Amino acid sequence: MILVALGSNLPTPGLTDPRESCEAALDRLSASGVAVSARSRWWRTAPVPISDQPWFCNGVVRVETALPPDALLALLHEIEDGFGRIRRVRNEARVIDLDLLAYDDKVLEGPAGPVLPHPRLQERAFVLLPLAEVAPGWRHPVLDRTVEQMLAALPPGQAAEPMAEDPR
Repeated sequence: MILVALGSNLPTPGLTDPRESCEAALDRLSASGVAVSARSRWWRTAPVPISDQPWFCNGVVRVETALPPDALLALLHEIEDGFGRIRRVRNEARVIDLDLLAYDDKVLEGPAGPVLPHPRLQERAFVLLPLAEVAPGWRHPVLDRTVEQMLAALPPGQAAEPMAEDPR
């Protein structure tokens, strides 16, 4: 099972809002030959750590691809670059963020390649809530905890709510 998180809290040129940016990123992922087999609802989430940034649109997809983890991560970064993402500091506002959360049960810690599973996914409601929708019962290969157990262990204060369906 391959899991990818999407997020945005800044408008992308030519698109109306962060949700539209996330939808467009999904379209680019599919156009690149990565099949989306399941997707969560979009969630409206507070920035982590709490700041005066705009709130995020976040979601998680389960995908299928023959690409190995490093090539998939490179593709995710290429899509981010196409949206004008510039990486300056951690946790800054962004037009798009695509994170490789998990790739089957692989555990990778290489300095040059992807770190799998994503090192902070268990700390983030904005990842775990949509993850529970696309992969209920998913078990973290290092922590040996289900997504539901990780959700229950989150500290209070991470605001998140499902977004209304897009009327378009």
